[in-house]
Amino acid sequence: MSPKAIWYWAVRAGIGWLVVLVAQIVWLAVSHHVSGWQQVGLVATVVIAAVHLTIMPQWRYRVHRWEATAVAVYTQSGWFHQERRIAPLSRIQTVDSERGPIEQLFGLANVTANTASAAGPLRISGLDLETAQRLVDELTYQTQLSPGDAT
Repeated sequence: MSPKAIWYWAVRAGIGWLVVLVAQIVWLAVSHHVSGWQQVGLVATVVIAAVHLTIMPQWRYRVHRWEATAVAVYTQSGWFHQERRIAPLSRIQTVDSERGPIEQLFGLANVTANTASAAGPLRISGLDLETAQRLVDELTYQTQLSPGDAT
């Protein structure tokens, strides 16, 4: 993962919290009678958002891992329930990369290795653009060396 991913995850989550805060502020502004519960809700939202925006990006950066070898792609992700997945290169059907608008601002990209597995694709997020392109090229080349149809 790129260290820039920490800031990307924080900004992306911050946008969501901003929407919630704006909705609560508008609700307070248009209310004829502001109740104590509305004020407590606003304060609780600010506190929870601050904790989330402080802890989540760091935690995610420490937990999420990936590795691509000559035989397989390995990923690790999750929060409390952590998942480790291994996909042999012979099972990879397609390799994709994607960049959303905020990721483009941070120079980041995601790589997805689609397999025939019922568990779904392996997704590697938070990569700097150069690493992502190199990984796509490497996986594309390596999977072409594997005989069979990846099913």
